Amino acid sequence: MIAVIVVSSFAMAIHPPSHVEAIDPTTLNTNVEFAECNLGTRVNPDGSVTVRIIATQFEFLPRCIPVPKGQQVTFRVTSPDVIHGFFIAGSNANTMVVPGYVAQLRTVFSTAGNYLMPCHEFCGLGHSEMWALVKVLEGAQWKTDASGKASCEIPR
Repeated sequence: MIAVIVVSSFAMAIHPPSHVEAIDPTTLNTNVEFAECNLGTRVNPDGSVTVRIIATQFEFLPRCIPVPKGQQVTFRVTSPDVIHGFFIAGSNANTMVVPGYVAQLRTVFSTAGNYLMPCHEFCGLGHSEMWALVKVLEGAQWKTDASGKASCEIPR
C-alpha cells in the first residue's frame, strides 16, 4: 500500500489531481489578473462569469461577491501569505487556497440569497473573523456596469 502511494505521488509530480496553476505570491500585488481593479465578479465578453478573490490574513478581497442565479460561475482564488480555506456554505464550492497557486473551481447556484463564505483552514489568530458574503442575485437584481463588473449594491 505504501509503495502504491509513493509511486503514484512521484508519477503525479506530487501535485493534486486538479487544476494546477502556479503564481508568484511575492508579486501578487503587481499581477494584472489579481490587481485590485480586477477583483470581484466580472462578466467576460463571451458571457461567462469569473470571480477573482485574494485570501489574505485575515480577510477575503472583496468581502462581498455578487453572482447570478442559475449560471455557471468560475472562482479563481489565490493567497499571498498562508494556506486558507475556501468554502461557500450551502454549495459544492470547497477548496484549499495555497500560496503560489491559483485555486479554480466552478459551481452553479440554483437558489438566490446570501451564502456565507468562511475560511475553513486555520490561518492565524484572526482566523475566526475571516469570512465573506456571496450574494446570489436573480433577474433584475443581477446588473453589471459598462465594463462587465458586478457590484453588491442593489440598484433602487
